[in-house]
Amino acid sequence: MNINLIAPKIRDIWHSLINSARQLSLIGIILSLSLMFLSSCQQIRPKDNGVIHLTLWQSINPPAHRDIFEKLVDKFNQTHPDIQVESIFEPEPNLPKILTSVVANVPPDIVSFHSEFTGQFVELGALRPLEDWLDKSPLKSDIRPNLLSEMQLDGHIWSVPMHTSNIGIFYRPKLFEAAGITEIPKTWDELRQVAKKLTIDRNGDRRPEQYGILLPLGKGGWTVISWLPFLYSAGGEIVTNNRPNLTNVGAIAALKFWEELIKDGSVMLSAPEQGYEEEAFLTGRVAMQITGPWTLIMKSEVDHQVLPIPAGVKAATVTGTGNFFVMKTTPAREQAAFKFLEYVLSEEFQIEWSMGTGFLPVTLKSAQSKAYQQFLTDKPVLKVFFDQLSVARSQPIIAGYSRLSDSLGRAIEATLLGESAEKALKTAQERLELIWHD
Repeated sequence: MNINLIAPKIRDIWHSLINSARQLSLIGIILSLSLMFLSSCQQIRPKDNGVIHLTLWQSINPPAHRDIFEKLVDKFNQTHPDIQVESIFEPEPNLPKILTSVVANVPPDIVSFHSEFTGQFVELGALRPLEDWLDKSPLKSDIRPNLLSEMQLDGHIWSVPMHTSNIGIFYRPKLFEAAGITEIPKTWDELRQVAKKLTIDRNGDRRPEQYGILLPLGKGGWTVISWLPFLYSAGGEIVTNNRPNLTNVGAIAALKFWEELIKDGSVMLSAPEQGYEEEAFLTGRVAMQITGPWTLIMKSEVDHQVLPIPAGVKAATVTGTGNFFVMKTTPAREQAAFKFLEYVLSEEFQIEWSMGTGFLPVTLKSAQSKAYQQFLTDKPVLKVFFDQLSVARSQPIIAGYSRLSDSLGRAIEATLLGESAEKALKTAQERLELIWHD
C-alpha cells in the first residue's frame, strides 16, 4: 500500500499511528490491521440464505448503556427475521480502524460515531447518502429541526441521530446558599459575579480553598466543546463558508470572558486534559462545573443542581449527539441498514433508550409522549437539559474540523495560561490559514 496515494486524512492517521507506536515496526502495524480486516470480512459474510447479516460498530459506554442497546438490537432482530444486526463493541478511539477499513474496502455496514467526523468520511467517499430514503419518510419531519444541521453537508444527508444531549453548568446549592446567592446567574456578568462570591480564601494565603468554577485546561476536544456554548451565546462562529474563522467578534468575546474569569481568580483549572473529572466538584473544591447529563454527578449523593448556560448575546449551548452512518456496501445491505435506522428513530427505541440512559430523545413524538414527559417530571435536573434543546447547536462537521479543533484548543489553552484571547485566536487563525486547503 502506497501511503502517499491515500487521502490526506488517512495519511495523517497513519503517521500518527506510527509515531504513537515507536516500539512497533511498520510491518507489525500493517499485519495487525490486516488481521482486523480479515476479522471484519468474516463478520460481514452472509451466514444464511435469504437473511442479510449487518455489522454495526459502536463504542457505547458505560456497559450498562451498552446492555440496553444490545437488548434493543435483539428486539429488532426478533421482529425482522430477514435482517440480523450484529452489534460489535469497538473501544474508542476507533477512528483509525474505521478509516482504514474503508481504504481496505471492508467497512462495517453501520457505524455509530461522532457527527463532527462526517466531513472526513465524506471526503473518503465512505458513506451512503441518506436523503433518497429519508426525504420520502415521515420520520424526517419528526427529527428535532436543530439536529438537521449536523446530519447535512454539501447538500446531502449523511447520518441519523441516535440520541442527543447538551452542556449546562452543574452547581452546589449548599455552597450557593452559604455564599448568600439566592438566584442562579442568567447572564455572563451575573455568572462572573457569582463565581467571585463562591471563591473563598479562608486563611488568607491567596490560595482559595474553594473556587467558583472549574475550567478545563488542555487543547483537546473536551476543552473545545466546553467553550463552544459561550461562543454560540456570543453570536460567534468558528467556520464561515467552510473555512476557519476564529477572529470574529463573537469568538473573541467568548474567549475574553474565560480570560476575565481567570483574571478574577475565581477559576480552578483542571489537570491537563482532565476537565471532565468531577472530584473537585464532588469534594467542594469548586462550586460550579461545565458538563452534561452523562456526568457521574447525576448519580452522586452530593447536593447538585444544574443551570442553563448563561446568556451573552443570546441563550445557547452545544449538542452532544451520537449519530449512525451507513457505509457504502451493496444496495441490498444499504436498504437493510435503512430499516434498522427506521427502528432507531421509532418511539419504541427512542423512549426506551432515553429513559434507560438519560440521553435525550431526537424525535418530537417520543419527547412529547406521556411516558417520557412523566419521566422528565421525576428528573428535574435532566429537564434543564431538555429545555435547552431548542437553543442547542452542533459542532461543525466540515472535513478539516479535526485540524480546526486542534488549533482552537491550543488557543483556549494558551488563554487559560495567561495569553490574551485576541493574540491566541490570531495565532491559531494564522496557523490554520497556512495549512488549510479547500
